[in-house]
Amino acid sequence: MLREVLGEAFGGVLGCDYFSAYRKYMAEAGSTVQFCLAHLIREVRFLTEQADAVLSRWAGKLLKHLRRPFGTLHRRTRMTGDAFARAMDRIRRAFLRQACRPPDRREAHTLAERFRRHGTSYFTFLTTPGVEPTNNLTEQAIRFVVIDRKVTQGTRGSVGQRWCERVWTLLATCAQQGRSAFAFLADSLAAHFRRQPPPSLLPANL
Repeated sequence: MLREVLGEAFGGVLGCDYFSAYRKYMAEAGSTVQFCLAHLIREVRFLTEQADAVLSRWAGKLLKHLRRPFGTLHRRTRMTGDAFARAMDRIRRAFLRQACRPPDRREAHTLAERFRRHGTSYFTFLTTPGVEPTNNLTEQAIRFVVIDRKVTQGTRGSVGQRWCERVWTLLATCAQQGRSAFAFLADSLAAHFRRQPPPSLLPANL
């Protein structure tokens, strides 16, 4: 599916969670990835709640490191570019040092191996302008799709699938642009019956 949507090679930055399909595409397409820090925080927080005191204490230290980038991001406007870069690099290095020194626990070693292999991909946003440290915006954009699918049980036919894809895209795009989806649909139908060019979903400045 990723190849069908993004192609054999993708020149952008893929913001995603740590799902294996994304990692496979990352390796095969040579793509740059920003793994979601919010997802990682939830995973580490789960470890802090375990009964094993050694594992919980190690995860608690990781959690403190993971919260620091967001505090620094909030102070970014009060910092010079160099000061911000140095602060974030210190946070990144401190986190990876802690993450790659796990206690003798299976869960800790599994997480540590992830950071040895892909740790820098959690901090792509530090070196790539415009990249967010989480994929929260994407998840918010498709949340109504997930809810609709649960309520309606989706559709089984290809015609219904194409309809849902287009309407869901319309709703999400109009919401992002602050436009009325109803007005866009009305304008599209009017253009169709008048045999005029349809309106565009692309932002006006493109």
